[in-house]
Formats: sequence, structure tokens, C-alpha cells
Amino acid sequence: MTGADRNPGSESPECEVPRPGDGLEAGLDGRKAGVLRTPSAIAKSGDNLLPAARATARLWRRFRLGYDQTRRLSRLARGLLGIVRPRARRGAANRLSREEAETLIAAAYKQGGVRGLMLKTLFQSGMRVSEFASLRCEDLSFEEQSLFVSNGKGSRARYVPILPELAQELRTHLRGRTAGDLFESVRGSKFSARRIQQIVGECARLAGITNKRVYPHLLRHSVATYLLSKGMELEKIQKFLGHESIETTTIYAESTPDLIRDSYRKAMGRT
Repeated sequence: MTGADRNPGSESPECEVPRPGDGLEAGLDGRKAGVLRTPSAIAKSGDNLLPAARATARLWRRFRLGYDQTRRLSRLARGLLGIVRPRARRGAANRLSREEAETLIAAAYKQGGVRGLMLKTLFQSGMRVSEFASLRCEDLSFEEQSLFVSNGKGSRARYVPILPELAQELRTHLRGRTAGDLFESVRGSKFSARRIQQIVGECARLAGITNKRVYPHLLRHSVATYLLSKGMELEKIQKFLGHESIETTTIYAESTPDLIRDSYRKAMGRT
């Protein structure tokens, strides 16, 4: 006789479905029953979970639940118990040192074409690759020495400052062109985000940077960390990068032990 044919009344008490009044509903908002965030020592052991898994299997078999139903049931049970996903702690952002970034850009210039200027602009502007790939000539202001990001994350636009030397180099690159994509291939087409990723990776290999994976977002991490280490305020870096929340920007503060050390010494009255 299969589990589905058994008399429900013959099931062991551990397989009974919780009923109203059992106290589980209080966990729906995590206030009365308490929010369960950390598993017990017993639950951390895979072997000790086997009895619970067997009991759950019997319960699912009893109600003839399918795959989608068991998934939904798991979510409902977590809600009843007030179990929430633990917040993962993000590590410090990976980055290139300033010397590695300069070596990367120099290797790109040696290849000729627009690669060197592309990587320099990508690094110094701290843009996301999708933002960079969408840059047009009209987004460059020589008077303000800035680039306009029209398609930032969350549809947030912003102006990104650039150095006078980079502005002059971009002026030379454009040769009077005032419309179209800021960077074009030899065939006159725009560089896709995927192609830019490939170029960054190729230049990194030529630069001999093999101890880490180099990609466009790593350049963004790198310039943010560098600016922070040189004393730029976190709130200004947030606006420079186009972060909606300052919490996103604080990951770079965890990447600068020199800044932490200097701040500590200053607070302790040491220089």
C-alpha cells in the first residue's frame, strides 16, 4: 500500500499539518514569533536534517504535491515561521592598482587605432560598459570638460567630469565630427558592450596582467577605489558613479586599507 493510499489518520503526529492557533501564523510578519535568521547547530549538520526531510517527504506524499506546489509550500512555510534569507556580506571590490591601470592603457595605445583612447576614457570616467558604449559626440562638452551619461542605471542621467588632457585628446580624435558615436570601428560602426569587453581582455593579456580577470567593470571599481584613496568624499564618488544608494558605494571603502590606516592615525593624533 502506497503512502498516498494510507488513512490520513494513521500518519504520525510529526506529519500533521499546522492548524490555525498553533502559533505559526504569528511568524508571518516576523514580529510575534520572531524572525529566524541563524540556523541552529543541529540544523547546520546535513545528517541531522534527514529526519526532517523524511517527515517532509511523507507530508508531501500524503497531499500528493507536485514540483511547483512543493516550491510554493516551502515559501509559505518560511513565511509562517518568519525565516528570512541571511544577508550576505560582500567582500571588498577587486581592482587594478594605479600602476596596473597605466600599464593596461599603455598596452592599448601600442596596438594603434582608438583602443588606447577608449580604455583611458573608460577608466577615467568610471562608466558602466553599457553607458560607455552609448556615448555620442553630442555627449561631449569641451567647455564643461564633461561627458553626459543619458542612459544611466535606473534611467538616471548624470554628467561625468574629465581631465583637460583627455578632453583635448578626444577633440583631436573627433577631427571636427559633431554627430554620431563617440568611438567608431574602422568600418564606421559603433562598438558593442560585448566588443568593448573583449578589447579590455585582449589588452590586459598584452599588458601581462594575468593574475586577475580584467573587464570593463573592474576599471570602474579601480578608479573609484583610487579616488577614495586620494581623499575624494564618498558622497561625491556616489554621484560620479551614478549610484542610487550610498551603501553601494561603501564597498570601495572596504578596499582601501591605506585610507583606513591614515584615518585611524589621524583620529589617534598620529601622522
